[in-house]
Amino acid sequence: QLVESGGGSVVAGGALTLACKVPRNVFPISNKGWYRQAPGKEREVVATMDRLGLANIEDSVKGRFIISRNEAGAMIHLRMTNLKPEDTGVYYCNARGTGFDFWGQGTQVTVSS
Repeated sequence: QLVESGGGSVVAGGALTLACKVPRNVFPISNKGWYRQAPGKEREVVATMDRLGLANIEDSVKGRFIISRNEAGAMIHLRMTNLKPEDTGVYYCNARGTGFDFWGQGTQVTVSS
């Protein structure tokens, strides 16, 4: 249901922007955001946004990552700057509401030192 794009490989200090397209028939969304899974680790939250647009950013990326959405709410973006090797992982988009919890297929982000 969710389609991510924008992953890739960068050197430390670089930047990437991830995008997630949410189908218009997925509503009402109570919370949407980005999660990541590093090799050998569990999936963790990176940044989320509630239906009012209030963002919650994980401490390790605060000040470096920004989550945003377009007016129609059909696109969710994650702007990542000053990337670090520990940011490497598969990034997943998520949208959830009453009765549903949708995930994207994931997009790889690799940060080299």
